[in-house]
This record gives sequence, C-alpha cells and structure tokens, in this order.
Amino acid sequence: MGGLSIWHWLIVLLVVVLIFGTKKLTNIGKDLGGAVKGFKEGMKSDDGDSAATPPSQITGTTIEAEARKEPNKS
Repeated sequence: MGGLSIWHWLIVLLVVVLIFGTKKLTNIGKDLGGAVKGFKEGMKSDDGDSAATPPSQITGTTIEAEARKEPNKS
C-alpha cells in the first residue's frame, strides 16, 4: 500500500518536465552521460603505463627547523 504506482511516477515526471522544460532536461542528460563516459575512460587502466609508473615525488630544498614553545606570559 505504501508503494508508488506507475501513475504516481508519470505525474512526477510531468511536473518535472513542466518545471524544467525539455531542453534543460536534455542538457542535463547529455552532461551526466558525458561525465559517466569520462569516468569510465578514466577507470580503464593501461597495464604497462599505470602499474610501472611510480607516483611523482616533490623535489626541492629541505628546510630544517625547530619548534619552540614560548613561555607563558602571565
């Protein structure tokens, strides 16, 4: 009894189309599809490239320092 029937979903879809319009919904769908496609391409790993390449290291000058605790000025 608590579930939504097909008619409820059709009414919700109609309200969404009336609020946003079909052009905006089409653009949102294209953007979402492009994002999913880009994510899938990013998840594909080339066996030779990604496994053999170590993470890049930051090179530069090392700065040595000491931390001092200042005395309480009460």
